[in-house]
Amino acid sequence: MNKIHAAITAVNGYVPDYVLTNHELETMVDTNDEWITTRTGIKERRILKGEGLGTSDMAVPAVNGLLKKRGIGADEIDLIIFCTSTPDRVFPATANILADKIGAKNAWGYDLQATCSGFLFGLATGSQFIESGKHKKVLVVGGDKMSSMIDYKDRATCIIFGDGCGAVLLEPNDEGNGIIDSVLKSDGAGLPFLHQKAGGSARPTSHETIDAREHYLYQEGQSVFKFAVTNMAEVAAEVMERNNLTANDIAWLVPHQANKRIIDATASRTGVSSDKVIINIERYGNTTNGTLPLCLWEWEDKFKKGDNLIIAAFGGGFTWGSIYLKWAY
Repeated sequence: MNKIHAAITAVNGYVPDYVLTNHELETMVDTNDEWITTRTGIKERRILKGEGLGTSDMAVPAVNGLLKKRGIGADEIDLIIFCTSTPDRVFPATANILADKIGAKNAWGYDLQATCSGFLFGLATGSQFIESGKHKKVLVVGGDKMSSMIDYKDRATCIIFGDGCGAVLLEPNDEGNGIIDSVLKSDGAGLPFLHQKAGGSARPTSHETIDAREHYLYQEGQSVFKFAVTNMAEVAAEVMERNNLTANDIAWLVPHQANKRIIDATASRTGVSSDKVIINIERYGNTTNGTLPLCLWEWEDKFKKGDNLIIAAFGGGFTWGSIYLKWAY
């Protein structure tokens, strides 16, 4: 009997309509288009506007579009893993809120929090439920409303992040396609360099934390950049070496869209040529958990069955990892 792999059988994405350009940011903070583009590769990002809208509101159209593509109903979904750093609420899980909104009455679910590596960790986790034979249809969603935790007076962070969401469906595959291998890593010593200072149990919300603007994302850019530029590249190379893959074997490199220079370093370390590197950071910025599924969504029609993809990510905390998968359709 052939080994069962968890294969992506459908992918879809959603980004909000509102476009926040570098030129608009010039009117908000002391920055300019050239400075932002040179250092990050970002030209614009999408922002979710509207009272009371959360991350699940971007997930609904992303998932409904996926279900339509696959030709199945929401009641066929067994499990929802919602990868996000900006859940609708602290509880209940956004996975459960999404299940209710789309009518996934037979699914259980939970949220997975690993910052920018979350979707990659979610893929690896979801694959285990498929490979075990326990589940047949696992929905992995990656999305964030980063605008909800960005200080638009902080030019170091407000230029980077945007809002967006994507989703994939994992199903069993016995043809040798799907998720083949993964290398996942984390190091909590990275906490001081990228975190949200208040709002958790260690520092609950108070007038003091709000007045001190401690509920926004905090980042020491240089420290994060140095760690990310090395480790995201190394882990992508590691998963290739473990599977005896050379750059010539890779159809596409799918890197987390945090910074163009980090993407370039990962491509250089793996030897993958620029024409095989998926990049959409210039239009969406860093959507955290949304970057990888949005890349898969936008390049879906370019993938061929059996293509070797290397997916790599790095996130705060620190978390990082890489997945080797063979495209299934």
